[in-house]
Amino acid sequence: MIALSWQLMTTRAFAGGGRLAVPQAEIWRTDPVTLWDVVVDRRAMSARLGEYPSLERVWALSLLGRDRQAIDEGRVLLAGSADRFRPLLVLAYACRRSHRWRETALLQEEALRLASSPAQEALVRYEIGVRFFDEALYRDAAAELEWAYDLYRAAGRERIARLCLPALKRAREVLALSPVPGYPPI
Repeated sequence: MIALSWQLMTTRAFAGGGRLAVPQAEIWRTDPVTLWDVVVDRRAMSARLGEYPSLERVWALSLLGRDRQAIDEGRVLLAGSADRFRPLLVLAYACRRSHRWRETALLQEEALRLASSPAQEALVRYEIGVRFFDEALYRDAAAELEWAYDLYRAAGRERIARLCLPALKRAREVLALSPVPGYPPI
């Protein structure tokens, strides 16, 4: 499964779902159990850090575990951006990877207010759903992921809508295993 948000947000640096153009080697993927993007080839990702546009660089730094640097560069990127939508989401991503839930939520809320299309709203809802999953709020995660799926479908983005389904299925799976609905299994 590819990382839905970064497939949409990047400027083609990760076209093909995290695969390099030549050779076709996977350098990252989304773990279907945790819903976290994980590095498959650290050396390849590290080697390309200087080539990535600023949005992807912040994302890649987060994946490489360089959280402080990712957040610092994300804040600089946001401060210098006229269009705040994507920088807000990439900074929120870096904060989420660092378990900074409050800051992540605030950044995502601002991005949601700035969303200017159903597809942009769907992207933010997807990211919120994954954050809720990280926070073990599985009922909320499933609701947001379903909302993202529905928004993508309403926007005529069927292929992207289908990319939401594995995360939605996983949130519902974990929710079904919970002894108390909405809480993590014991």
